[in-house]
Amino acid sequence: MPFNIDGIACVFVSHTRFAPIEYKGPLTAAYIEKFIRRVMSPLLYIPSRTGLLDFLAHYEPRVLGYFEFNASPQPPGYLTFFTSALYALKKDYLVTLRFGVITNQQIAKEISLENTGSVYLHRHFNTSLVFPRDSLNFTAENIYKWAVENREILLRWLHPHGGKSLLLNNELKKGPALLLFLPFNPLAEGQPLLNEITQVVLEYNNCNGSRAVQHILQHLQQPDQPVLGTLFPCSHFHSTEAAFIRTQPCCNTVVLPQWHLISRTHNVCELCVNQTVGVRPSLVNIHQCSFFEMEVALDSFYLKEHNFVHFMSKTIECSNFPSFYSPFSYYTACCKTISRGLINSAPSKHRVIPDPKESSSSYGKNIGTDSQNSFSHIEDGRTQTELPVDSSSLSGLKCRTNKTLNIYLLDSNLTWKHAVRLGASGSGPLKELTTIVDLKNEVHYIMDQNQVLAKPSLEAFIQNYSTLNCPLRRHLVASLPVQSEKEPLITEVTTETFHSVVLDIEKDVLLLYYTQWCGFCSVLNHIFIQLARLLHTNSNFIIARINAGRNDLPWEFMVDHFPTILFFPCKRKDMSVKYPEDLQPTLPNLVRFILKHTCLSHPLYPQQARTHETIHKAAELQQSKLHHLEKEIQKLRIEIQALQQAQDQLSLQLFKARRDKNELQIQNWALEEKNTALQQQSKRLQELYKQKSEELEETAEKLQELADASENLLTENTLLKMLVVSMDKEINANKANQEKASDQTGSDGTSIDTEEKGKSETWKDHLDDTLENRTDI
Repeated sequence: MPFNIDGIACVFVSHTRFAPIEYKGPLTAAYIEKFIRRVMSPLLYIPSRTGLLDFLAHYEPRVLGYFEFNASPQPPGYLTFFTSALYALKKDYLVTLRFGVITNQQIAKEISLENTGSVYLHRHFNTSLVFPRDSLNFTAENIYKWAVENREILLRWLHPHGGKSLLLNNELKKGPALLLFLPFNPLAEGQPLLNEITQVVLEYNNCNGSRAVQHILQHLQQPDQPVLGTLFPCSHFHSTEAAFIRTQPCCNTVVLPQWHLISRTHNVCELCVNQTVGVRPSLVNIHQCSFFEMEVALDSFYLKEHNFVHFMSKTIECSNFPSFYSPFSYYTACCKTISRGLINSAPSKHRVIPDPKESSSSYGKNIGTDSQNSFSHIEDGRTQTELPVDSSSLSGLKCRTNKTLNIYLLDSNLTWKHAVRLGASGSGPLKELTTIVDLKNEVHYIMDQNQVLAKPSLEAFIQNYSTLNCPLRRHLVASLPVQSEKEPLITEVTTETFHSVVLDIEKDVLLLYYTQWCGFCSVLNHIFIQLARLLHTNSNFIIARINAGRNDLPWEFMVDHFPTILFFPCKRKDMSVKYPEDLQPTLPNLVRFILKHTCLSHPLYPQQARTHETIHKAAELQQSKLHHLEKEIQKLRIEIQALQQAQDQLSLQLFKARRDKNELQIQNWALEEKNTALQQQSKRLQELYKQKSEELEETAEKLQELADASENLLTENTLLKMLVVSMDKEINANKANQEKASDQTGSDGTSIDTEEKGKSETWKDHLDDTLENRTDI
């Protein structure tokens, strides 16, 4: 199968039953090894009741499958469930879903699973669910989507990529966030600190005192002791529970605020969930009573107030409304009118509604409340009477305060630079930081870093934040103060030195707010330097600036844009003045602004300034200041003239330099053209040289062939010459013999001799011609 690789440093893990899975988490050995282990064993086997508690007590959402392996080695649906666990690893690299498998029927009954092949999604506070095979196809993708859409996330890990990641920003926009930076080892078998944090989160969200959550808390606190009784009673819905829900509905008394439209005729409404009057509830869609359902019903009730008014009349005061905003089918609302004094005097837990003007429902039956299924008021913010928040106990604190926290975990080994930006100090032995950030209210709290991050300290930190008058001190990010041996012209103010420098009652302070990314702030710094040089002799006047990007200040001293100039006059720090935005910040304008708002020019100057002597001294002092300013302005003018002359000289030199540059450019162009022509000529010469070299090589080869042929001919010529010489000798010898023989034989042999003589001469001539030809060659 091809790999879809989008970049470098990609890690893929292949499984025999699944396509390659890309790892997108932190590129560290521990995290990669953990991911590989999850791919190798995507399902966790649950062998016992204690193992079931360990599995479901985790803060991550858990999915369980029940399969019996007695009938066959691979029960129907098991391979699909196994593939869904691998599919979850492919879609979610953070592994927020954990899959387990149960093979024991007794353990399956602990979570009310009876049929083999069932898939169970555990939720701590909302009702746990079973995969609906009747309405959805049993496929790996559908199981994953169903689990993701219905999962319950109480604690979430964040892994921001880089220092400029928007992940933290997007999460902080959702509301107040509790960020826990702690060193995390993903390969460790036991995580005691995470178990304590899980206990705090479960208690914080346990609004209705769930017994299942109590069992989990007991197991986390004492893991060695067994938990008695049913672990998760009524974990999901069965048809046999319908009658119980109809007879014991979940009801809550709502005190209507004055702004509600129904409050014109009624002031109290009794809202009941999972209750229908005259309508038989569905056996499939009935849900268990929970605090969250009641909260959603109240929201739906307020959203549908205009529909409620249409059904209201003086005779019929109870009506049924279908709720499209809640997971149940119907709820009932019966509104009445009672005395306000009785409402405020009765406690919320045992509040009894008297019946002076009580009206029955449309079927003539009153809707009662049951003490076990009733909840205290959760609409305190909408009523005029505010109930006190009991912060002494963390249990259910999320529902007893408007400061609901979203809790996040971050690995400090990977994200410590974010913790430092949020105020962590690097001097501690452990990289731990606990902080609450609320962007909407612009508050930022940090738990004392000298305390050890544990359950008691974390509970106290959350409780202190949740109280009405929060005792926590807002944390202000501050840069380190600049230390210099010489006294600077402009005082650099930080968060720690703001009060001592700017709010010094005896001195006038002109403060510039700037940031590093502000381009115009750097231009304005030059003007402030000139102003500081002008006023450096006055010890009662301070020119200061503060980097607002690195130093937080109380809200009353913050500004909304940069640069901003504020003037804090002496004796009147509460009457600070902002430099006009429509006035150009030049040196003369800044001097006029200071003289206009300084202490001496204000009518509320101390009483001793009203005497003639004081006024005369003040006038002389101001006159001396003006005289000094005029001298300084004159010096500045002389400096400006000198700068203008220098500018003219520089302009002339620049003109000459530009002219020389143009000439050099022209010469450069000419040299480039010559260079181009020379390169072309060199190229042609190289081609000609190559051609001549090839011709010379061919001629040399031919000469070599001729030399070899000449040598052969010379050898043959020599041999022929030797042959001719030997033949001449033989002919001469034959002639001599013939002459002797002729003398003896007489005239009879004359003709024969003549014939032989002719042959010898012919052969000799032929050899002579051959020698002459070879000599010519």
